[in-house]
Amino acid sequence: MTDAADIIIEIYRRHGLAWESGRGRSLFEKVWLDRFQALLPCGGAVLDLGCGGADPLARYFIERGFVVTGVDTSPPLLGLARERFPEHRWLPSDMRGLFLAERFNGILAWNSFFHLRCEDQRRMFEVFRQHAAPGAALMFTSGPAHGEAIGNLQGEPLFHASLDGDEYRALLDAHGFNVVAHVGEDPECNGHTVWLARARLG
Repeated sequence: MTDAADIIIEIYRRHGLAWESGRGRSLFEKVWLDRFQALLPCGGAVLDLGCGGADPLARYFIERGFVVTGVDTSPPLLGLARERFPEHRWLPSDMRGLFLAERFNGILAWNSFFHLRCEDQRRMFEVFRQHAAPGAALMFTSGPAHGEAIGNLQGEPLFHASLDGDEYRALLDAHGFNVVAHVGEDPECNGHTVWLARARLG
């Protein structure tokens, strides 16, 4: 499983377009995107970590008047994002080392953060903190319990990992976020485990 974690970036660089074509455009995440949006100011800035081709998630926010900055490590997927929404910003970067020296009203890491090793996930909470404006919304997906799992993308092993719920709560609290909502394996969201939090104002 450790070897699979080492090649996750290369897999999406090689097979990003195949993943994109199989993703579909049905917005099964909408109930959670609506909850996230409700915490944002009108026209606010959203940071999408692991933005892929920017459709349908980034599109959801762009069509509602938000300013999106997307980050991804797959050049083919970033190319699609730039073609679709050239007026927004699409950056080639590994989220683990991200430092943009600016803060956002919303930070989204949907089906991306869970590709990181557990130790990298722990370190990501400082990245979240550094990029969160006071009161910012943070939403990410995880696994339902601590552990690692291997999926498949175009015949190659696709790494996933998760901490347990208590550790996520502790990390959020330690980095200045309050949990707003959390559902494990949400049946209304294709079984995704979702965390929605908000940065404290003080």
